[in-house]
Amino acid sequence: MIERPFWIEKLTSAWQKRPIIWLAGVRRVGKTTLARMLTGANYLNCDLPSTLRKLEDPELFFRHLPEQAVVIFDEIHRLPDPSRTLKIAADEFPGLRILATGSSTLAAGRKFRDTLTGRKVVLFFPPVLYTESQHLFGVNDLDKRLLHGGLPECLLADDVDVDFYAEWLDSFYARDIQELFGIRERTGFLNLLRLMLRQSSGLVDYSSLSRECDLSRPTVKAHLEAMAVSCALYPVQPFHGGGRREIVKRPRVYAFDTGFVAFARGWDRIREDDRGLLWEHLVLDTLRVSTGGSGLFYWRDKSGREIDFVVALPGDQVHAIECKINPDRFDPESLRVFRQAYPAGRNYVICPAVEGSYQRQSGSLTINICGCKTLLEKFG
Repeated sequence: MIERPFWIEKLTSAWQKRPIIWLAGVRRVGKTTLARMLTGANYLNCDLPSTLRKLEDPELFFRHLPEQAVVIFDEIHRLPDPSRTLKIAADEFPGLRILATGSSTLAAGRKFRDTLTGRKVVLFFPPVLYTESQHLFGVNDLDKRLLHGGLPECLLADDVDVDFYAEWLDSFYARDIQELFGIRERTGFLNLLRLMLRQSSGLVDYSSLSRECDLSRPTVKAHLEAMAVSCALYPVQPFHGGGRREIVKRPRVYAFDTGFVAFARGWDRIREDDRGLLWEHLVLDTLRVSTGGSGLFYWRDKSGREIDFVVALPGDQVHAIECKINPDRFDPESLRVFRQAYPAGRNYVICPAVEGSYQRQSGSLTINICGCKTLLEKFG
């Protein structure tokens, strides 16, 4: 078992704020393994009938626990009424610390009738972060991390197992989508998901997706929402301040893992032209973890100039983040245009081969060149 100290610290810090942590991430991402690293916790696998029997009366179950106990509900969406169980724990047993894991967010309305406002902290648990891949999992080869993806089983494998990715997609539909959303159009849903994996990081065009997958436009929208709620996709909204030439509506949608993007595109190796696209995904994971997803956007104007990611802070501060494999190939033109409209904020170029950080000057722009570790430190 590979220790994950960064995430244990995240859990410990979150419990200082709220009694319930909702750990959201796709299946096989390592949620169960992380949960079992909490020594002394009461672990419950909600897939088991014995767990269902124990929780037929949640109040009685909680009364038999020590006052300061840690309780783990693994795959809690398997319970008939998971939000009720969590609400009883938080309201009637405030000394308890609860970790609930699931393959969706609390927006999966068929199961979660109460989003537990004021009682929970939501932690997004992504595939293995690039910093962890290097320093904990012993994978220093960027191309391997990009091609294999960040699900621990895939990352540590010697070779890419295409059957794993195909089976994962089938299991994702059968165990998450059908149960949580009641979607019965298996072929249409999976065709759309594979298309989104191939087009990962692209702008969404609902009409085009509808034609390509032979689904109605409302169905496409509903399916994409289910994919986002189930953590398989992440839409990044456009940042705009009212300028006429800015993109203001269309999100860029990213797949949850680079290995699945490579699988959907049929890649058996990473070519030079592929790295930049996939590197954006690793930087996005780092930003989502460090910011909690708050204030995270992209920027683009109608001339095609764009900033990969921007982080908007209270007030007028807007940080610009560009993702580059080679910092020497960074063209600051889009950043110059962006800063003419939004002058306040720092500029970052995030590169995989940079361990520390340093600065470059480009005209009036100060640009911070750094790696994902620095990004976690700056925004975390």
